[in-house]
Amino acid sequence: MDKKTAKIGLVTATAIVVANMIGTGVFGSLGYQLLGIPSGFPIMVLWIIGGVVSLCGAVCYAEIASIFPKSGGEYHLLSRTWKPLIGFLAGWISVTVGFAAPIAANAALMGSYLGRIFEIPPLAPALIVVVLVAIIHLGKIKNIGRFQSVFTYAKVALILVLGIICFTSVGAGTVSFLPQEGDLGLITSSSFAISFVYVLYAYTGWNAAVYMMDEVEKPEKTVPLALLIGTVVVTALYVMLNASFLYSTPVDKLAGEAEVGFVAAEQVLGAKGGMVMGILISFGLISTISSMTWAGPRVAAAMGRDHQRFGLFAKTNSNGIPALAIGLQSVIVVALVLSASFDQIIHYVQALLTISSLMVVAGVIYLRIKHPDWDRPYRAWAYPLTPLIFAAVSIYVLIFQIKEKPVEFLFGLGTMAIGIIFYFLCSRTGSLESETKS
Repeated sequence: MDKKTAKIGLVTATAIVVANMIGTGVFGSLGYQLLGIPSGFPIMVLWIIGGVVSLCGAVCYAEIASIFPKSGGEYHLLSRTWKPLIGFLAGWISVTVGFAAPIAANAALMGSYLGRIFEIPPLAPALIVVVLVAIIHLGKIKNIGRFQSVFTYAKVALILVLGIICFTSVGAGTVSFLPQEGDLGLITSSSFAISFVYVLYAYTGWNAAVYMMDEVEKPEKTVPLALLIGTVVVTALYVMLNASFLYSTPVDKLAGEAEVGFVAAEQVLGAKGGMVMGILISFGLISTISSMTWAGPRVAAAMGRDHQRFGLFAKTNSNGIPALAIGLQSVIVVALVLSASFDQIIHYVQALLTISSLMVVAGVIYLRIKHPDWDRPYRAWAYPLTPLIFAAVSIYVLIFQIKEKPVEFLFGLGTMAIGIIFYFLCSRTGSLESETKS
């Protein structure tokens, strides 16, 4: 990238983290959680623990990203920490479906909201937004940053407004937030474990800023701060929003509903108010689509930087943007939206993404032992407790994912096998194995 290209600061980097995290999960998880956990206290425990685990991951990523401040996410971090093959496989997953599937899911949810409200085919708004956001991301970094910040902080304001409206309503909720008899049994139940996996999915994205470190001012300091601030902000918003839904709306109206935000808004504001809120929620998803459109192609660009056969995707336009990488991801997203197969893909890619983040966090411990003298502009809080907590939870979730979705996991292993073939077919421009930290 041209050194004269404008770079983003802490506000925009934090917006990327917040936007990546707040997507379909928080607006769709609660309804399914209530089917197995019809009690307020365990639900709040779910979302608080999810935030704590995400913060543990964020502080670990912050340390390792401060050591290797370059774009590429897990591809770059794992290549430098462990082996180039491990990094390549993480990058392969990100480039193929790791970002495309969540973008398709968010676009489809937005289309579903708008289609339900305006009685139009949901595919139309979904595809239009995907294409328009991709075009915007071909422009100048400064303008992309403004677009991202405006839509992200508008979404945060929307969540705050929705929460305040729900809390200031009559309060038709039928659950208590204080511990009740039987809550301990719910917390130790299989329903809690299942819901916890989906809560962690809702928190996915706390590592977003590490994908575009080349475009951040003073990345070794700015990115760690963005990861931490973004994760704390989203945790507070998630707990507040779910509490407001439970306070304002009866459980029987929320249980099993995918669009709990729309249901709660309709309960408090009536049909017309609910319609307006549904429109606002759907447009709030644009910031998530935008943040992933920003982050994902930087992995392809980083791989192109190191592997000649991917070199095409490292080329940038006059604005310093990896245009072909954005085009590749957008084509995959459109294909997934049209085929409606992204839901199954998310299930099979989730375990692989869990493995990638687990390897990064394990790398913090590995580098502390092997290279204790390396400069670390940021050091993980409460080490080694934070990486150990994250690792333990990740292993637990991984075992559960494999047990519940064995076929999808096998498909994921097949995707990795194809990635291994591509790795050995690639002729590299530089020897990553011999690269060491200076």
